[in-house]
Amino acid sequence: MLKKVILVVLVVAGATYAGVVEDVLAALKQNNLALGNAFVTQYRSQHGVTPEYLEALSWMARGLLAARQVDTAEGYARETETLAAAELKKRPLDAEPHLPIALGAAIEVQGMALEARGERGEAIAYLQKELAAYRGTSIRTRLQKNLNLLSLEGKPAPALREQVYLGPKPAALASLRGKPVLLFFWAHWCSDCKQEGPILGEIQKEYGPKGLVVVAPTQHYGYVAKGEEAGPAEELKYIDQVRRTYYPNLLNVPSPVSEENFKNYGASTTPTLVIVDRRGVVRLYHPGVMTLDELRAALNRIG
Repeated sequence: MLKKVILVVLVVAGATYAGVVEDVLAALKQNNLALGNAFVTQYRSQHGVTPEYLEALSWMARGLLAARQVDTAEGYARETETLAAAELKKRPLDAEPHLPIALGAAIEVQGMALEARGERGEAIAYLQKELAAYRGTSIRTRLQKNLNLLSLEGKPAPALREQVYLGPKPAALASLRGKPVLLFFWAHWCSDCKQEGPILGEIQKEYGPKGLVVVAPTQHYGYVAKGEEAGPAEELKYIDQVRRTYYPNLLNVPSPVSEENFKNYGASTTPTLVIVDRRGVVRLYHPGVMTLDELRAALNRIG
C-alpha cells in the first residue's frame, strides 16, 4: 500500500527524474521529506549515481538537518561525500556544476551536525581538514564560511587585498585600529545586497560621526548584465555602474575588488556582514541580510 501511495504522489507531482534536483527542492519546499526521498531513490534506480543525484542527495541532507533530524541528515551527508569521492576518481571536482554543490553541502552538513551535538571542537577540526583538502577548488569559500561561523568571532580580522578598488582608496585594516569597522561583502548581481544598501547608508550616517568605518568588498564573477561573459576590465566598469546606480549612499565607501578577500572571509553568501572592533577583533560574522535594528544592536555592543 505504501509503495502505491508513493507512486501516486510521484505521478501527481510530475516528477521528471532527469530534473531530480528540482523535484527534491520542490518536495523540501513543501516540507515533504518522504517525497524528496522517494525522488532520489527512484532516480538512482533508473540512472545510477550521477552528479545530479549527488546534489539532490545533499539537498535531502540539508532538509533533514533543517528538520532537526541530525543523525539522519549526517548519514545522508556522509553517503554523499563517500559517493562524491568515487566520482572524483573519474573527473575533477569543478568539471561540472553539480558535484561541487553536492560535496560542499555534504561537508557543511557534517560540520553543522557536530556543532548541533555540542562538538564544536570536532566540527572545527573537521572543517579545517576538509578546507585543506579542497583549498584549490570552488568550494573553498563555502568551507571557509562554515569554519568562520564557528571560529572567526573573537579573532583578529583577516587583512584585505586592496590593490584594485572602486571609490576612495581603502586603508589597511591594521591602520584602522581605534575605530570600529563594518565590512559589507556584496555582489553586483545580488538583490539582497541592494536591499541592504539603504540600511548601511543609515548606519554610516548614524555611526560615522562616532568613528565607524564602512568598507564594501566585492569581486569579479566573470559576467555582467544578463549573464554575458566579460573580462575583468569590462566587469569592473559594470560593477562601478551597479555601485553608482544602487548604492548612492555608499559612494564615499571604499570598495576593494578581490576574489581572495571573499575566500578568506568565506563570503559565499552575499551579503556577508562583518563587524570588527577597535582592537581589530571580529565581533560579528553574519552571512545574509541584517535589519537596521540588528546592526544597531551589534554596533552598540562593541561601543
